[in-house]
Amino acid sequence: MKKAFVIAFGVALMANPAYADMSLRQAVAKDYDSYLSSLYVHFHENPELSHQEHKTAARLAKELRAEGFDVTTGVGGTGIVAIMKNGKGPMVMMRADMDGLPVLEKSGLPYASKVTQLSLLTKNVVPVTHACGHDVHITSLVGTARRMVAMKDQWSGTLMLIGQPAEELGPGAKAMMEDNLWQRFGKPDYALAFHVASQGVAGVINVSEGAPWAGSDTVDIVIHGIGAHGASPHLGKDPVLLGSQIVIDLQTLVSRELSPRQPGVVTVGSFHSGTKHNIISDRAHLQITVRNTNLGTRKILLDGIKRIAENMGRVAGLPEDLLPEVTVSADNTLPPTVNNDDLVRRLRKVWQSKIGYDAVVNIATTGMGAEDFSFFTMEPAIPSVYFTVGGTPQEDFDRAKAGGPAVASHHSPLFKISPEPAVKSGVEATVYALLDLMAK
Repeated sequence: MKKAFVIAFGVALMANPAYADMSLRQAVAKDYDSYLSSLYVHFHENPELSHQEHKTAARLAKELRAEGFDVTTGVGGTGIVAIMKNGKGPMVMMRADMDGLPVLEKSGLPYASKVTQLSLLTKNVVPVTHACGHDVHITSLVGTARRMVAMKDQWSGTLMLIGQPAEELGPGAKAMMEDNLWQRFGKPDYALAFHVASQGVAGVINVSEGAPWAGSDTVDIVIHGIGAHGASPHLGKDPVLLGSQIVIDLQTLVSRELSPRQPGVVTVGSFHSGTKHNIISDRAHLQITVRNTNLGTRKILLDGIKRIAENMGRVAGLPEDLLPEVTVSADNTLPPTVNNDDLVRRLRKVWQSKIGYDAVVNIATTGMGAEDFSFFTMEPAIPSVYFTVGGTPQEDFDRAKAGGPAVASHHSPLFKISPEPAVKSGVEATVYALLDLMAK
C-alpha cells in the first residue's frame, strides 16, 4: 500500500461522528477495556510459529468454550473449529489465523515478545513475534464470539469460528480442508476474514471487489549445461549464459502476453551456479515466484515459463535430454483470494450505515501479496469477503510525512499495531456482517 492509500484511508473510526449504532460500539469498547485488552497482550507476548501454535490454539479454544461454543481442536494440525447453533438459518464462517513469524521484535513496546522457539524449517532456535498482526485477528475473534453470544436474540443460524494455523507458511487452510473440514462440520453458506493493515489508518475498514490477495506459485528451473574450462567456452554449454537469457525472456510474459490491464508478476528471486572464476559449470538453478489474480493468468504465466525455458535450451543447442527442467511446487501453490462482488457491496452498505461512511473505504490492493484463505472458499465455491482494518494512528502517518520515522511494514522487526482501534473495529465490522447475514 502506498502513501495515496494512507491518505485515502480517511479519518479514524473513533473520530467519526456518523457512527449510527452506539449500543454495539459502547459494548465493544467496554469489553475491550475489561477483557480483550489483556487478552491481546497475552497473545502478543506469547507468539508461536506455523504448525506449532499449541498454546495459542489451547487458549483460543478455552476462550470460545467459555462462551458456550462447541469447540474441536487438532483440525488440520493445530487448527480449531468452534460451532454455535442458534436456530434455523445460514451457516457463516469467520476465520482468524494464529501463527507468528521468526522475527526478533524491535518495536519498543512494553509487551514486546521475548519468545524463542525451535523452527521446524531451519532446526534452529529463533525469535518469534506477531509481526503480521495475527494477534489482532484472534483477539477480535474472541470479541466477536462474546458479542454474538450477548446478542443471540438478534440472529438465527449457525456460527462457525475458525482458528487457522500456518497462514505464514501457506498450507494451514489446505491442511484443515484435507482434514475433511466441511464434511465434519458442515459447509458454510458465507465465509469472512479480515487482516489488520499497518499502512491503514487505525480502525478504518477497507473492502473492495475483485481479488484482495493474489495467487502464488513457487517455480524452480534446473538448467543443465556442459562443463568446461573458462578459457575454452566453445567446448561447453554455459548454464550461466543460458540462465541469464531465460531470466530476461521471462519478463516478456507480463509485458507482452498479458493484457495491459491484467496484473501478473514473474520474479526470479535466486540464481545459483558455479564454484570458481575459471570453471564453466554444468548446472544452474533459478528460483521463481509467480503471482496472479485469476486462474487464467496463472496458466498463461506457468505455461510460458516452461515454454521459454525449454526452447531457450534448444536455442543453445542442448540435446533433448538436457533441456531445462521446470517444476511447479505443489506444496507452495496458493490460489488467488477473490471476493464475491455482490457480497462486498452488500456488506459495504451495512458497514456504511452502521459505522459511518467516513470509516469505510474502497481502495483496490496495489501489491501482489498472497494468502491461503482461498483454500476455504474456492472448491466448492463459497461467497466470501476478505476485508482489512487499519492499525496505525493518523498522527503516525503525519509524523512520517513530516520527516519522522516511517510506518513499519508487516514482517518488519519494527512492526507494531495500535490494538485498541484495530480490535474494536475488527469486532464491530464482523458482528455487523454476521447480524446481516444471519438476520432473523
